[in-house]
Amino acid sequence: MLIKVGQQLITRSSLLRFCSSSANIKMSTGEGVGVPLAKVLSVLENFAPKPLSESWDNTGLLVEPYSPRNISKVLLTNDLTEDVAVEAHDQGCQMIISYHPPIFAPLKSVVQSSWKERIVSFLLEKRIAMYSPHTRWDSVQGGVNDWLASAFPVADSSPILPGADPTVGGGRLLKLKTSVSLIEAVAKVKELTGLSHVRFAIARGKSMSDLVNNVALCAGSGGSVLKGVSADLYLTGEMLHHDVLDAAQNGRSVILTNHSDSERGFLRGFSSRLQGMLDDQVQVLVSAYDKDPLVTV
Repeated sequence: MLIKVGQQLITRSSLLRFCSSSANIKMSTGEGVGVPLAKVLSVLENFAPKPLSESWDNTGLLVEPYSPRNISKVLLTNDLTEDVAVEAHDQGCQMIISYHPPIFAPLKSVVQSSWKERIVSFLLEKRIAMYSPHTRWDSVQGGVNDWLASAFPVADSSPILPGADPTVGGGRLLKLKTSVSLIEAVAKVKELTGLSHVRFAIARGKSMSDLVNNVALCAGSGGSVLKGVSADLYLTGEMLHHDVLDAAQNGRSVILTNHSDSERGFLRGFSSRLQGMLDDQVQVLVSAYDKDPLVTV
């Protein structure tokens, strides 16, 4: 059967193949599917608005391609490396949400000699937007610090550094429903983070069977946030040697997971939550290539 298209006669099967090809092109470019970038940004801002950022932080939309396209796939990552950027492109993502902002110090150029500049160049060429929430997600209720706190049976949780709204802010001070031993606390942190090993400093005069009734925690690098806070146990990603020593000598045990291993697990649970916030119009993936640069060998 011949069908007239413009001035040409083509077969019905050829027309179907053409329509199918056009649909695939639209899917790959984000046209006709997904939602506008502005909709994704609105959802992210509603969850964790700009005022929750620390003053020194660089959060929000950091890379916006010149030619806009709809967002149908988002890749979540803790750190944006070149491998993760390529992964986003290979997975057909139009947007990356990188918890840590890869653009922090001002860029003076976008050339190929620096890996961070290569990432920006690659994202612009591939028309992939990039957003970073960082300390917004630390401060917000239901964010990274609350995920880290979920390792324990929590009776009460409050920010160590509250903001204008006292329910949000940096770090968390936890009062536990039931006491746990230090050895149980280590096991619970390993279970939540999926780590086989953590670094641990036991408080002076304590044993692994001693009980923990309250925990002070801060995802990432928590030395300055936790310093001097009264708690049986400190939990964070990394601390300076002398801060750990000071804590242990003052009766506070310390668990260190590595910086991003105290944050990364949040993304697994948040991916489905974000997809729901976007009415399942956007597929939210978690990077398979993202990992902490430090491993225990």
